[in-house]
Amino acid sequence: MQNPYSTLDELDEAIVACRACPRLVTWREEVAITKRRAYQDQEYWGKAVPGFGDPQARLLLVGMAPGAHGANRTGRVFTGDGSGDFLFAALYRAGFANQPQATGRGDGLELRDCYITGVARCVPPQNRPTPQEIANCRPFFQSSLLLLDQVKVILPLGQIAFDHTLRALREMGYDLPRLDFGHGLRYDLADFAGDGPLGRPLPQVLIAYHPSRQNTQTGVLTAAMMDEIFASARRLIESGESV
Repeated sequence: MQNPYSTLDELDEAIVACRACPRLVTWREEVAITKRRAYQDQEYWGKAVPGFGDPQARLLLVGMAPGAHGANRTGRVFTGDGSGDFLFAALYRAGFANQPQATGRGDGLELRDCYITGVARCVPPQNRPTPQEIANCRPFFQSSLLLLDQVKVILPLGQIAFDHTLRALREMGYDLPRLDFGHGLRYDLADFAGDGPLGRPLPQVLIAYHPSRQNTQTGVLTAAMMDEIFASARRLIESGESV
């Protein structure tokens, strides 16, 4: 696969300018106009949301899609909603972020050895992007994989992110088998495929539940569970040894 973008900045510009999915463009802009009452005095981003983090990251987090009043408002992935509050606090405890809070672009947040992206870049109605909308976005995700050439561990957050991470790699030419989803499961993708289009061994995949309020407020995903996932990721990127 030939990457049409030579830098992450070029990729980000293309993502922000994208209007490929009419349903999503209409919805993201409608949300940005109507707003949530608590944010009526704020200007919403209302565009596709690019990735964020350390260009030399060895850990790549993959989410599903921006939140309506989180990333679609702030313009930065996982920023400004309950999912992000939970996630960035965990990243800070694990040493992957310089602060536990994420309120908006310009808040001083920096990710260390970590980058966050998504399989869909626009907020979808009912938080459900269609398969075709994710497919339209997939080249952006694949370009991210090509540009982030230090990544050793991919951490999909939730089953949709996991499934479409594997689909993106298969479409790039990797012959990957069907793999089960489960919090804490780990797969060394290099066991299944060679260097291929990335020109380097495939990263390991470590799975986590999505930090949605539905999961965190019901105890499906706890802070301790998230801390253990990031501790496992840290061990993998530092030593390459099994978790």
